[in-house]
Amino acid sequence: MTVGIVVVSHSAALASAAGELAAEMAGDRLRMALAGGVDDPDAPLGTDAVKVMAAIEEVDSEAGVVVLMDLGSAVLSSEMARDLLPPDIAGRVVLCEAPIVEGLVAAAVQAAAGAPIEEVLAEARNGLSGKASHLGVELTSPPGRAAEAAAGTTDEEAVTATLVVPNVLGFHARPAARIVETLAGLQAQVRITDRTSGRGPVAARSLNALITLGARQGHELELVATGPEAAEAVAALLALAEQNLGDPREEEPGTVTGEVAVGIDAAPVPAPPTDAEVGFLTGLPAAPGLAVGRVQHLGMVALPPLEELLASAPPVAGEPASEHAALEAAIAVARAHLEAARDDLAARAGARAAELVGAQLLLLEDPGLLDPTRSAIDDRAAAASAWAAAVTEVLATYRVVEDPYLAERAGDLDAVGREVLASLVGFERAEVEPRGVIVADDLSPAQTARLDPARVDAVVTAAGSPTAHAALIARALGLPAVVDVGGAALELADGTEVVVDGDTGTVETAPDRARLAAVRAQLAERAQAHEALRVAASAPATTRDGTHVEVRANVGLLRDAERAAIEGADGVGLLRSEFLFLDRPDAPDEEEQVATYRAVCRALGGRPVTLRTLDVGGDKPLDYIELPVEANPFLGTRGVRLGLLERDLLMTQLRAALRVAAEHPLELMVPMVATLEEIAAVRALMVEAREALRAEGIAVPEELPLGVMVEVPALALKARHVIEAVDLVSIGTNDLTQYAMAAERGNPAVTELSDPLDPGVLALIAAVGAAAEGSATPVAVCGELASDPSVAALLVGLGVTELSVPPVDVPAVKQAVRQVTLSEARELARQALTCRSAAEVRALLG
Repeated sequence: MTVGIVVVSHSAALASAAGELAAEMAGDRLRMALAGGVDDPDAPLGTDAVKVMAAIEEVDSEAGVVVLMDLGSAVLSSEMARDLLPPDIAGRVVLCEAPIVEGLVAAAVQAAAGAPIEEVLAEARNGLSGKASHLGVELTSPPGRAAEAAAGTTDEEAVTATLVVPNVLGFHARPAARIVETLAGLQAQVRITDRTSGRGPVAARSLNALITLGARQGHELELVATGPEAAEAVAALLALAEQNLGDPREEEPGTVTGEVAVGIDAAPVPAPPTDAEVGFLTGLPAAPGLAVGRVQHLGMVALPPLEELLASAPPVAGEPASEHAALEAAIAVARAHLEAARDDLAARAGARAAELVGAQLLLLEDPGLLDPTRSAIDDRAAAASAWAAAVTEVLATYRVVEDPYLAERAGDLDAVGREVLASLVGFERAEVEPRGVIVADDLSPAQTARLDPARVDAVVTAAGSPTAHAALIARALGLPAVVDVGGAALELADGTEVVVDGDTGTVETAPDRARLAAVRAQLAERAQAHEALRVAASAPATTRDGTHVEVRANVGLLRDAERAAIEGADGVGLLRSEFLFLDRPDAPDEEEQVATYRAVCRALGGRPVTLRTLDVGGDKPLDYIELPVEANPFLGTRGVRLGLLERDLLMTQLRAALRVAAEHPLELMVPMVATLEEIAAVRALMVEAREALRAEGIAVPEELPLGVMVEVPALALKARHVIEAVDLVSIGTNDLTQYAMAAERGNPAVTELSDPLDPGVLALIAAVGAAAEGSATPVAVCGELASDPSVAALLVGLGVTELSVPPVDVPAVKQAVRQVTLSEARELARQALTCRSAAEVRALLG
């Protein structure tokens, strides 16, 4: 297997010409792909990360892939392409800084000859040597050359050596931290000068000084050590260099590791350059819509800037001893918070990411901060002002460094500086109310349900699935959502203005003013169009030939019900009662449930409400119910199975439902039903609850309509018997799809399989529709599929008589129903059932 070569150029012609030359020199064994220009006839010059990614995949091999680029955005697009690739492929891709023509030819010849990737890279980087020799030009040492050391004594006190920076990112936080740790305990003072850039000397024990030195891969450093253990210190640093300065070797050369700098109260700061810096992140579309807003990490706490904190400091300094004590106490508090953040990150993102928090912990011991602070306190300064001055001075140094990545590291110091200062001045930080674009690793259904659409613009999560309950709630709230973005989402800094597109699954992280203005104009147009649909939404949804289709709303909380009424819903097709039960120490009692269900019914003003009994288990556990440990809880004790196991819990809910049904048009629907026996058991419990209430003198209705969720494929296939046993059925296409396709809805690895438009899933829906035809039993679809206006006609053609959708989608779905006839819908359904794949069905729907 030979090394693959990829050529990235702004010009398709240049890439083609360079590739032609390389192919001529290397012969037939060369595996090369070209990624030149962009597919825009009017502006063909540029680079496209997707095109680069495709080129890498084309020539990928176990031997590795070398990518050569011309300049500017070619580098950024290549880095972005690598970040978009699966980790196993990305790990063997190297972005090479060699000249695109000379380096390409040299690399191509070596690759075609079967040389390992290290030799291919060496030849590429040495591509200019022949030309330089001919012209009599002396080249500097190429990047990646092994570190050379000369430990000698220039005089009786100093030990010097030369070190060439070996790792890709140079002196970023992790290597700088390793240097500081290596020197800990040694009686030596080491100063480092970057001969390549001319910066320095700086103290090697200062993390900030090392980072702001800005030493990059290939830079030649001079080490000068003094003290009793000077020789040992130099030897230890040279040994550390042989270990790649603590950076993982499997990422060398060329793989940029995203560095998660966890601020105590700030979002993690990105490493250079991630997708976020380049301009967009890509995930999976989970809830449609477009939004502009500023990032806020859920659960983060806000601390004012240094200047504001300092303004609240005591005007007069105390005795130096008391000020020193206050400083040490504040540092201890900051250390405790950082250690907690490190532990949390370890749980969420693994040990390597958590290790990087150690760099921030080292800031609390940095002599570059502590020495001037303590000195100022000795001169009668207050601890708060002394600390703020030291932090501000070092921050200024960071921000003038001519390296965007190193300048970004100022976020670490700023977060740590504010944390210590907040403790010094007695600032009490409060939890931030969620607003803007909420970014989180993932959201529980209860967390999502508590988001206020009046304050929250959109949701972005690093993990998650488009069919998970959190995504469905975001749809119900009308919040655009993008999920499964990956760790880069967590690296977005609080306050970053972003554009979230829930239709395409993208997050623009660096929109300019023109883009923001265009998006806001588009939002205004969408709002206008939606308002026009809403005006007509109060009218029934009737096909052109007179068939009425109920369009109801899926709701979880009272405000969802109020929104459903505003949007013109014909009722509530799915009241998710589980949000009353989640994230609390005990179950809601009967009175609380009665009050909640009654409030929802009142909000709908006499329109029918279908209450789903408690649907927990799987991705919705209860803290106060000890469920059995199950290998696959989605196929275990959930829905009606849990209700029949915890009968007191179900009985309380049935009693509450009966009491409310005596006053309002309430229906009951049972989830996760697989057998007719389960239906009979619930009906028997309902009879028992009715008799008990009557005995207590409480009014109950003669009948409470009972229905089932069709989520288990077996239930769909015996729908004829089910229709005889219930008053209504509602098809939950999200769960029905996951069970029919054997693809867990919360698992992003099988997201593509979990498609409700698969003809097999449609056949199950058609079976239920056919079984109910001619009966008085309505057939609803309350899963995500129902909310897509382009699918409305298909569902009607499959025999569905009711669509239950997020409130925000009611007007558009009603309008879609009005645009077809029943015969057209049935013909569309007939054709869809003959398709071989979900893709064919989508093509049929246009």
